[in-house]
Amino acid sequence: MIPRILLDSAPIPGSDKKLLLYIHGKDYSIDISGEGELMSSRVHGSERALAELTCERISKRTKPRLLIGGLGMGFTLAAALQKLGPEAQVVVAELVPKVIEWNRGPLGLESGSPLEDSRVTVVEGDVAKIIKSENRGFDAIILDVDNGPDGLTQESNDWLYSHPGLNASRQALKPGGILSVWSAGPDVRFVKRLKQNGFRVEEKTVYAHGMKGGKCVIWIAE
Repeated sequence: MIPRILLDSAPIPGSDKKLLLYIHGKDYSIDISGEGELMSSRVHGSERALAELTCERISKRTKPRLLIGGLGMGFTLAAALQKLGPEAQVVVAELVPKVIEWNRGPLGLESGSPLEDSRVTVVEGDVAKIIKSENRGFDAIILDVDNGPDGLTQESNDWLYSHPGLNASRQALKPGGILSVWSAGPDVRFVKRLKQNGFRVEEKTVYAHGMKGGKCVIWIAE
C-alpha cells in the first residue's frame, strides 16, 4: 500500500484549523484538520469548469479583468488563463500564505505553473477586501472559497454569500459583469439571495472529474 505522507501544514488565519498538504504516490491533496480532504490533484474537473464557464463569457471583451477568490491548487487559474487573451488581467486573492508557496512549488507543476504567467497578480489576503475596494473594476469575479455558501473553514467567509457581500460584488463588477460561485452542493436560499441582489442566475451541475466522481454546483450570475 502506498503511504499518504504529510508534507506541510498551514494555519488558517482567523481559525483554529489548519490546511494539511499530503502526497499519495504522484497525487497531492489538501485537507482541513478535523474535516478531511478539501481538494486533490486527482479530481479538478469542476474547478476547470468554473473558469471555463466564466471566461467564455468575457474572453472577447477588451482587456478583460478577472478576480479569483481562492487559489486552491491553481487549476481554476490555469483554465482561466487558457481561455483569456494576452491583454487580460487576473487578480488572485489567497488568504493562506503557504497555499501560495505550495503553488510556487510542487502544486504548480501539477497545474502548469500558472502563477508564472505575467497576466497574474497574486494578493495575499481576503478576497472580500478587494471586492469592497473596487467600483466597476472587474469583468468577472470567481469565488471558490471554502465549500461554497455552506463553508467549512471560516465563518467570516459567510459575508461573501450574504446580501451585503453579494451587493458589494455587484458594485465591483462592470455592467454586464459575471459573478461565478463554486459549491459542493445546491442551495436554494443562496440562489434567492442572488436574484434579490439584481443578478440573473444560471445554475450548472458539473462532475468533479470529467464525467465521473461527485457532482458540484456552479452558479453563473450576471
